[in-house]
Amino acid sequence: MNASSTVRLVILHTLPTMRDMDALTRPSSFSRHRRAALRLGTALVAAPWLQVGQAQGPTPHWRTAAPASLARQELYPEVLDGRIYVAGGLLSPNTGYSAHLEAYDPATDRWTRLATLPEARHHIALAAVDGLLYAVGGFSGGFPNWRAQAQTYVYEPSTNRWRDGVALPQPNAEGVVAALDGKVYVVGGRVRAHPDARHFNAHVDTARGVAFDPARGRWSPIAEAPTARNSAASAVIDGQLYVVGGRQALPQPDGTLRQVNVPHLEIYDPARDRWTVRAPMPQAQGGLAAAAAGGRLYVFGGEQWVPEPKVFADCWMYEPGADRWTALPPLPTPRHGLGAAALGHRIHVFGGGRRVGGDAATDVHEVLELA
Repeated sequence: MNASSTVRLVILHTLPTMRDMDALTRPSSFSRHRRAALRLGTALVAAPWLQVGQAQGPTPHWRTAAPASLARQELYPEVLDGRIYVAGGLLSPNTGYSAHLEAYDPATDRWTRLATLPEARHHIALAAVDGLLYAVGGFSGGFPNWRAQAQTYVYEPSTNRWRDGVALPQPNAEGVVAALDGKVYVVGGRVRAHPDARHFNAHVDTARGVAFDPARGRWSPIAEAPTARNSAASAVIDGQLYVVGGRQALPQPDGTLRQVNVPHLEIYDPARDRWTVRAPMPQAQGGLAAAAAGGRLYVFGGEQWVPEPKVFADCWMYEPGADRWTALPPLPTPRHGLGAAALGHRIHVFGGGRRVGGDAATDVHEVLELA
């Protein structure tokens, strides 16, 4: 290795200072700093000359697919009957937002426009239960006048119609939403700091979770997650909900918010109503996307605001049995606020923003071939 080699340093448990990062990228000082880090109980991994984990079998690779019919970001899609559905989203500029619903059919490589949402929303999330799509939460309003919403909607594919669903106990946006055990789960996100909140800064992060039982027609609380955060991603593996990444909006003395990414991976077991904490992401990414395939968790893209604004191309795979992360080939198009959905041995990654913030939405659609 020479001094011009590109090196990505990953701290799994204790994050280094920027001075440490600069020192660690110098080959001559790596051994000394690695020994010091290990004495502090820090797990240090670097790529490519040290691996987070060694991928087995054929190397996954990327290809392109039909672009979506609308360029948008802040997407939370769902798979139902072999098709990918996505609703709402932020447009460019981010004062605009959408009520648009569309579905992607991998057999024809085509997107089809469907009945629009009853109300335009961004950060609205979909979950499929018993052949129906539940559209949950999200914001209304253009930035910065975002207002979290409680009203949910239910879509019936056979009739291409929406109807009102049961409202959330409190308005929620930028949380994770997933279907699990015939119920719809909502965890984390941002909630109104006061009932009339109409500005992005008038919301706070939450660790609370709720579950909707369609048979009973009501929402019930679940155990709080270990971490309050927004803009995380989630997937279901073996009947458990995996929540990963995201960020925390930390109030500052001047009234602004400092958006700080978190790498945490937390898993919810509905049978025990209990959370467990596993190995964090090698790199903290907020506004990312996730999907599950073959019993593994795949994580894509995202953005950060500090220490400097950046959009990520990084992709990671997590193996639950080994509690281990592996770096995968990066996204061809770096973006955040993107959607991801698995169909068989392929993960479709679409939409998102090319720049930090909300003014560079794209319709790009890229597919990670796993085998």
